[in-house]
Amino acid sequence: MPEREPSRPYQALLAKGEQRRSRILVVAQRLLTRYGWRNTTLAQIAEKAGVTRAGLLHHFESKDQLLRAVLDARDDDDERHADLGGDVIAGIENVVERFRRSPDLIGMYTVLLAENLDPDAPLRGRLLDRHRGALDFIAEGIRRGQRAGRFRTDIDPAVKAVEVAAFLSGMETIWLLDPSVSLDEVFHSYARALEHELARVDMR
Repeated sequence: MPEREPSRPYQALLAKGEQRRSRILVVAQRLLTRYGWRNTTLAQIAEKAGVTRAGLLHHFESKDQLLRAVLDARDDDDERHADLGGDVIAGIENVVERFRRSPDLIGMYTVLLAENLDPDAPLRGRLLDRHRGALDFIAEGIRRGQRAGRFRTDIDPAVKAVEVAAFLSGMETIWLLDPSVSLDEVFHSYARALEHELARVDMR
């Protein structure tokens, strides 16, 4: 006997639950950007999300679990839009789209990073792993350019990746402080300068 399809009321209930979970995450991102993790409570998040504390705990059993879910959402957003084999210069310039697409994720991540610099901070390990992964991603993009004969081979990709990461992190902080910064102009200018620096002499 074939299995019965889930009833529409059940499907509607699942969809409603997923919408509520997504709303909690969005609110958490916004409050974390504004107040940081230490000064943001589950009660605040629940109130702003329009759910009870019990309703929030139905989706996230603890503050720690909610925090990790917010970070997972940030990582998932990055991975969905990452061009793993693409051009590193174009990739840097296209980071501007992340500012437009996910401003709360940028703000939340920057604040959490500042809160977890201490060696004993609860998220330091995860954030450090994420940082190192980003460095590897950038360095590999430079190596691809070197293997293709496009970039100079006397430049250490690992060292240059740290410089690029510092630029990206610095721009996130500056933009949070002053959203009027012309992101398009700054990123375009940096990308062109980096391209010029990396280019082989005979290609200039």
